[in-house]
Amino acid sequence: MLTLAQCPCSGGGQGASPLLFFGLVACAVWLVLRIGRKDGVSRMSKIWKIAIVVALAAVVAIVIINKQRGSPPGTDSAKGAAQVSQPAAGLPRLLDLGSVSCIPCKMMAPILEELKKEYEGRLQVEFIDVMANPDAGRSYHLSLIPTQIFFDASGKERFRHEGFFSKEDILAKWKELGVDLSAGAPAQAPQASAGPTFSRLEPAKADDRPRDAICYMCDGDINPKTLVAVKSAKGDVRLCGPHCYFIMYSCLTEDKTDFEKKVFVTDWADGKMVPLTEALFLYGAEEKTGRPTIKAFADRDAALKERTASGGTLVGFDALQTQELACRCGFCDRAVYPQDAASVRVDGLSTWGCCSHCALGVAARTGKDIEVHQPDRLTGEMIVVKTASGSVASLEPKTAVAWFGLRKAPDGKFVSAGCFHQGFFVNEDNLKKWVEQNPTKTGKAITIAQALADKMKLTPQQIQKACKIGECAPK
Repeated sequence: MLTLAQCPCSGGGQGASPLLFFGLVACAVWLVLRIGRKDGVSRMSKIWKIAIVVALAAVVAIVIINKQRGSPPGTDSAKGAAQVSQPAAGLPRLLDLGSVSCIPCKMMAPILEELKKEYEGRLQVEFIDVMANPDAGRSYHLSLIPTQIFFDASGKERFRHEGFFSKEDILAKWKELGVDLSAGAPAQAPQASAGPTFSRLEPAKADDRPRDAICYMCDGDINPKTLVAVKSAKGDVRLCGPHCYFIMYSCLTEDKTDFEKKVFVTDWADGKMVPLTEALFLYGAEEKTGRPTIKAFADRDAALKERTASGGTLVGFDALQTQELACRCGFCDRAVYPQDAASVRVDGLSTWGCCSHCALGVAARTGKDIEVHQPDRLTGEMIVVKTASGSVASLEPKTAVAWFGLRKAPDGKFVSAGCFHQGFFVNEDNLKKWVEQNPTKTGKAITIAQALADKMKLTPQQIQKACKIGECAPK
C-alpha cells in the first residue's frame, strides 16, 4: 500500500496548504522590517510596495498549483470520472484503483482476472491505473492504493477497502452486502470457487493399538528401544523418543525447574531405563532426509561400539537439549526439526511452522506478510503460500488444499486433532489418497485461505496459549 505522502498517484491532493501562503507572507514582512531597520523610515514606503508584490505573487502561485492539481469534486472533471463508475447492464461492480507498479496492486491483478472470468455476466470488474489517470484518483478521494470500491447494481457505493484484498474476502463481502453472484451461474461452477468438500469424521478403521504403545505427543508407534517415560502423579507419560520429549518440554506451562529429573530413557543396548540426565546420546542423521536420530546409552563403551557400526556423534544431555531446542515454531514456539517443518519467510528472515497450519499462524503472531513453503504430505511436492494483509495473496499450485485434522471429544464435539494431524496437499485427490492410507485419520478438507482466516481470528491471548499442553499428564 502506498500513502499519499509516499505516492502522488494514490489520489488527488487538496491544493496548496494555507501554511505555504502564511509562510511566504511572513517572510516578506520579516524582510521589510529588517531592511527598514537598516535603512531608515525614508525607504519604508518603497519596501511596503515590494512586500505587497511578493504577497500577490504567492497568491498567484497557489492558484496555479491548485489549478494544475485538478478541480475539486463537483466540477466537470469529477463528474466525468463519476460517470465511469456507473455499472453496465445493471450489474454490481467492483472497481480497483491502483497502479501497475506498486506491489500490492500487482498482487491484485490475477485476482481481478479470475473474478472477471468466473463471474462474467454477473459482476463487472474494472481497474483504473491512477498513475496514468490521476484525475480518477482525485475524484474518488483515495488515501491509499490499491483501493477496491463495491458498487451495487444501481451504481451506489456500498463499501470500500484499502490495500490488498483476497478473492475469498471479496466474495465474502459481496455476500455480506446481500449481492448474489450465483444467479445465472453455470450448472457446474469451477472447483476453485466451490472449494474442497471432502471430509471423514468417523475413522475407516478403529485404532486398536494398546494405549501404552502410542506416543503421547505424536500418536505414533513407540519403538521399545527409544521409549522415553516421564514420571507423573497420574502415571508414566510414554513418548516414542527423545525428540517428542523435547517437543513436550518446549510447550509445558508448568514450572520446569528440575523437570528433567522426572524423565527416563531406554538404553539402546540392553533395553533398561536410564535417567535422562545420566545418559550418553549417539546423535546421527537419516541418510535420505537428514532428519536427526537419537540413541541413548548408559555405558560409554556400548555407545562407542554403536557409533563404529552406524556413525554419529556422542553428546551429553546438556548438549542434546541445546541442539533439540535450537529450532522453534514461529507460531507456537514448539521445538521442531526443520526436516519435519514448513519453511516460513517473514521480513526476509526464516523461521518454521511445526505444521502447515501453525506456519500460517506466523502471519497472525507477527502481524506481517509471510511466505510459506510446505511439502504435500503424500508426494512431497512443494506448496507455496504468500499472504498479504492477513489474506492469501498467491497460492501455487492453485489447486492446493488443507486438511484440518479433527477428533471427537468426550462431549461429542469435534476439536482440532493437533499439529501432527494437519497438512497441505497439491489437490483434493492427493488428500483423499493420503486419508485412505491412514484409516484412523478424521477431519475435513478446507481451503488454505480458510486455514489462514482461522488463525487470523485468534486473539493475542489465544496465540500465546496455542499448542500449550499444560501440566504433564497421560491421556
